[in-house]
Formats: sequence, structure tokens, C-alpha cells
Amino acid sequence: MGKRLKKSRYITGFDGIRTIAVIGVILYHLAPYQFQGGFLGVPIFFVVSGYLITDLLFQEWQQNRRIDIKGFYIRRMKRLYPALVTLVLVTTAYITLFVRDLLTNIRAIIATNFLYVYNWFQVAHHESYFDKFGTQSPFTHLWSLSIEGQFYLFWPIIILLLLKFVKKKQPIFDTMIILAFISALLMAILYRSGQDPSRVYYGTDTRMFSILLGTSLAVIWPSTALKKDLQPNFRLALDVIGGVTMLLLLWMFMRMTGESALVYRGGMFFFSVLSMILVAVVAHPGADINRLLTNPLFTWIGKRSYGIYLYQYPVLVFFEDKVNVADHPFLYGVIEVALILMISDLSYRYLELPLQHFDYSKTWITIKEIFAPGSRYGKKRWYLAVPSVIILLALTGAIISPAQGSESKQNSALEKAIESNNKKVATQNKEIQAEKSSQASSVQKASSEQATSRSESSSSDSLTQAELTRAQTLPITAVGDSVLADASATLQGIFPNMYVDAKVGRQVKEAIPVLQSLAQMGKLSDTVLISEGTNGPFTEDEMQQIMTILGDKRKVYWINVHVPTRRWQDQVNDDLKEAAKKYHNLKIIDWYAYSKDHADWFYGDNVHPNPEGLKYYGPFVAKQILK
Repeated sequence: MGKRLKKSRYITGFDGIRTIAVIGVILYHLAPYQFQGGFLGVPIFFVVSGYLITDLLFQEWQQNRRIDIKGFYIRRMKRLYPALVTLVLVTTAYITLFVRDLLTNIRAIIATNFLYVYNWFQVAHHESYFDKFGTQSPFTHLWSLSIEGQFYLFWPIIILLLLKFVKKKQPIFDTMIILAFISALLMAILYRSGQDPSRVYYGTDTRMFSILLGTSLAVIWPSTALKKDLQPNFRLALDVIGGVTMLLLLWMFMRMTGESALVYRGGMFFFSVLSMILVAVVAHPGADINRLLTNPLFTWIGKRSYGIYLYQYPVLVFFEDKVNVADHPFLYGVIEVALILMISDLSYRYLELPLQHFDYSKTWITIKEIFAPGSRYGKKRWYLAVPSVIILLALTGAIISPAQGSESKQNSALEKAIESNNKKVATQNKEIQAEKSSQASSVQKASSEQATSRSESSSSDSLTQAELTRAQTLPITAVGDSVLADASATLQGIFPNMYVDAKVGRQVKEAIPVLQSLAQMGKLSDTVLISEGTNGPFTEDEMQQIMTILGDKRKVYWINVHVPTRRWQDQVNDDLKEAAKKYHNLKIIDWYAYSKDHADWFYGDNVHPNPEGLKYYGPFVAKQILK
């Protein structure tokens, strides 16, 4: 930290902690169902940041009896801003050239990121962190940097006031712990079960507890007070605590899911407490776990962890926009990781380090020197053409930014279609359950007209009149996710006695209690249609539970998935094939094979059938059931 501190210990093991955190985040974005708790890498970053910043501010106060707040801001800006600005401008330039649908609101996105308030922009615009099939923004992950930026802005002032007026460490520590509990309590209170948790996920007020736990640790466990020489028993205790804590953190990486109520009602707070304990152990120079986390690989990744976190999401979004990752999920995953590491290393060596030590007061002098005749930079001056073009493209994108992109319009059309279908389904479900002959007759008549019209307008694979007639009286129970919700009106138009229970984002495991409830209420027909797997893979145990509920007497039809932009597509479809071999009454409807060469049948997400695709989806599914 320059000459402002007489002594300051660099804690090498923190690079190892950062490595664990950033690997967790990347694995979550690459394989969210295998590493479903990887998003918890961010609280680890928060705890480390809270500890380090507070520890350094306390050291500065103890050594100088003052805190240079202006100097603190300058150091933070020089460390963080160059890579952030580069990321935002390069990403915007790429969007301007290749993905103009993502230009929507780009001016506000740029401004809020530069001002470190992007997380509140996301809250205000109801942007979901967990929606896997909406428009994927390459800026989504920057919410955490905004929270960090807000922390850097206010924390030195708060610390200075506390040290001047409170002075004693115990009440300062107590204040931080109380504030951390209040933040965690706010998260629990504001969380709404069954709703998207992005408000509490993005909010500064509901996420500050992780940072505050780190700051409170710095008050009672300052790095300069920790001595390397330890009694053997104390060293052993530190290592055992650190080892157990790390194992628990890794287990939670694998097991906790971002949409679980447990995460927001104590789970993330508990994870942050564990992170604080790990930070405390690693901060101690006498702990063996510090040496374990200090190795060339972890040091390399840890020093670049900021850049890795910055660049990973745009790389994943843009790569997966151009490539069907389901074709070769492992290979493409390796390529993506390699790209992330390469870009991050270049950024670290040629952007972050040089600008961190650059004297910005000499900016104008440097510019004049570069363009002066006979400059020592010579042909290297042409390198400036690259950032100039990037800035020009980013400005162009900001100027032409539309109010709503075409893909956003497609998503809006899909959402409206599902909302409309849900209303129709609710009405028809009630009529089916009411079992009133007059209502059934009118439903059948209207449905017959819809089905006949659809038969006349679609392909040669449309239903015959005999199939349509049989479909009028066949009772079916259908359970599924957003694909079924999208197609529900089409299917009920063919099968007027189809009872539909579809929910956006539903996982296979979430269908289990739905089927149990329907069975208990006597709403399971002898024919059951399932449309699940779009949102992630399932386990053998989950399949067994479903088939146990349905029994071996019912005919069960399961529509496989078309999600070429997700790694689990082939896994889900292969697992369904294996399940059909095990359960004699389970038949797989191969929608994937039927539709894979027809991109024009889908909305922009390449998952949900659009109106044109539904002309084929409905008759195709119906034919398999009516065989």
C-alpha cells in the first residue's frame, strides 16, 4: 500500500480462497445442476474483501492516527476501474456488432456499472439471476461489483467515524455484528417462497452481512497481531477447524440451490459465517492450511481472480450464443475455461498491473509524448487504434440502443402466450373437474373446431379425423414446465379432457409433490403426459419416485427436451431412454429428434415452440399418445 503503512503482511493463502471462490462461480455458470451452490463463491469474495479493507484501514489508523480517504478511493479506482471499464466497453462493442438484441437499455447499463449501482438497476427492472431461458445479459454478474463499490465508497468514512467517536474495539465489533444480523434478517423477511429471489439476491441491504462478517473479524483478529509461532495444540486446532470448514463450504457448493428457501432464511448467512472462520484460520501465519492454499497454481489464479470473475460471464454468454454446447458439453466447457483464463491473464499483465501503478496526473503528458514526432513509441502508437475502435463501437451502440430488442419482444410474446394459456387452462381444468355434461359438450365442440382447423392448416403429419374423434374423449393428466405451459392451449385444443398443471422453471424433482397431490385428489388419469427436463437433469431416484406414484397400470408419456444451448440436453434425453427400458409403461415422445432441424419452430431461446412450431408440436405429441 505504498508508504502510508510502515508494515503490512500479504496473506498468501487468500489467493487460495479467491481461487476456490472464482472456480465455484465458473462451475455454477457452466454446470448449474452439478455445482448448484457455486454461486456462493460471491459471499466468500465479500468476506475476504470486508476483512482485508477493514484490516488495512485499522492499520493505517493505528500507525498514522488518520485515514487518507482520498488516497483510499484513488487506490481502489486504479485497482478495479480499468478492467471494469474495459469489460463494459468491449462487451458493448461486441453487442453492437453481433448481438444487437442485447443493446436494450445499454446506456443505463453502462452508466449504472460505472457508478457502481447496477445491482439496483437489476432490481428496478426485475432482472432475474436464475432465469435460464430469458435473454442472457453478459452484464448480469456485475451486480456484486456494484455492492463492493458501494462498500468501498462508504466504509472508510464509517470506520473513521467509529474510530474517532466510539474508539473501543468491542462496541465497534458489536455494531458490525448487529448490522450483519439485521441484513441477514432482511433477506429472510423479504424473501418470498415460490417467487424469483433476485430482489434479495441483488440487494445491497440483503447481501451486506457477508461483508460485515469480514469487517467484524478484522476488528478482533487483525493480521498484524497474529504470530507465526504457535503451541502445537493450538496449531492443530486451527488446522482441524480450517479443514472441516473448507469441507463444509465445498459440500454446500455442491448441495445448496439458489432458489431454495433455506438459502435465504439462514443458509447463506451460515455459509458466510463458515467463510469468515476459514478467513480467520488462513489469515493466521502459523496455520498449515495457509501453506496448503499457498501454491503456484492458486497464486496464479488468485491474483487474476478479479479479471476471471469479470470476463467469465460474457465469454460464456457469447460463446453459447454461437455454439450448441449440448453437442459436446465437456469439450466446449474446456474451451470456454481456456478462453476465460487467456483473456484474464492478458488483462492482468497488460491492463490491470500497468494501470494500477500508472501516475494519472501525467496522462496528458503521456498522450502528447505518444503522438510527438519521433516518439519513442514508434509504430506502437498504432496499438491505440484498437481501443479507439472499441470506444467508437460502444458509443455507437449506446446511441442506437432501442427501447426494446427483437429478442426481448419474442420473450415478451412468449410470456404473454403462457399467461394467456394459464388462464385458459385454469378455466378448462375447472370444467373438466366439474363433470357437467353441458359444459363438456360445449368444450368438445369448440375443441373439435380448433383441432380440425389446426389439422387443415399444418403439415401432412396432422391428425386424422378418427384420431381427432378419439382425442375428444380421452382423459389425460399433463404435468410439466414452461414448454408445457407454452403448448397447453394447443394440447387442450386437441384433448379437451386434458387436465394441465404446468409451471415456468419447474424441475423434475418439483414435479414429484405435484404428482403426489394430484394422486391424492384423484386427478391422475389412466394416461399421464409429462414434459419435464428442460430446466435441468434428474436423478434415478427422482425418476423412481415419479414412476412409483404413477404405478405400473397407467400409460405414461414423457416428452423429451430440445435445449441445444444447455449442457444437460443430451444427458436428460439419454436418461429418459434408459428409464423407458426400466419401466414398461413409460413411453418417450422424441420431440428433440422431430424438431432439431427446425429452428424456425422456436422462439429466440431455441427451447419454446412459437406459434408456427405449435402447429407441429400439438399433432406430433397427440399422434404418439393416440397410437
